[in-house]
Amino acid sequence: MPTDASPQGDDRGAVLIVLHQERSSPGRVGQLLVEKGYRLDIRRPVLGDKLPSTLGDYAGAVVFGGPMSANDPDDFVKAEINWLDVPLREKRPLLGICLGAQMLVRQLGGKVQSNQDGSTEIGWYPLHATEKGRRLMHWPKMVYHFHREGFDLPRGAELLAEGDAYPNQAFRYNGHAWGLQFHAELTRAMMHRWVVHGAHRFILPNAQQGREHLEGRMLFDAPLRSWLNEFLDIVFEGQSSKAAIETRIALPG
Repeated sequence: MPTDASPQGDDRGAVLIVLHQERSSPGRVGQLLVEKGYRLDIRRPVLGDKLPSTLGDYAGAVVFGGPMSANDPDDFVKAEINWLDVPLREKRPLLGICLGAQMLVRQLGGKVQSNQDGSTEIGWYPLHATEKGRRLMHWPKMVYHFHREGFDLPRGAELLAEGDAYPNQAFRYNGHAWGLQFHAELTRAMMHRWVVHGAHRFILPNAQQGREHLEGRMLFDAPLRSWLNEFLDIVFEGQSSKAAIETRIALPG
């Protein structure tokens, strides 16, 4: 499988990267992981790649988004949801992004569905950290979305951040599994590609137009990238940021 080596020569092990289209990229998540010393083992189950039976030789896994639904009847969707039992059972670091988070929710017994009014989140929308989220780290005020389904908070999960249209935006389960509804991984080239190929969705309720996506990037991308860099350390290294420590001291209780 394709593997990217760390330019630092500081090998922290391989992270399993699960993508859902032939041209999909791990984007900024992949770039930052490589900078931190991880290798990337990229698999595309939709194209026939098999997922490992154990993550014992991995530093963790990231399951990315895609145009399909976690509710789709395709065999590869069902198989991937079932496979998520591996990192959950072995308590390995696991990060699900958008579709990946929704698959994780399905594995944990929760529901994935659209809002009754058909509203979407396609563009930049406010994010509100919960008290548990604030005790973990500082969060960006605006994040990027491209979805029309959301998820229930799985039983036993901690809600870390909320949104206005879709309330459940970030959660942690059992200390090592994480789900994000929003996208922090997009590079500039990826966003331009999404805006071009996803333009037909801009007519959906609550969706923003392409120019708003690109203008929002200029305003909100820098803090989102900074957040992601710190967040990946928390997911894969269990580190708490200095900001999180300061926040915990400031919060009552």
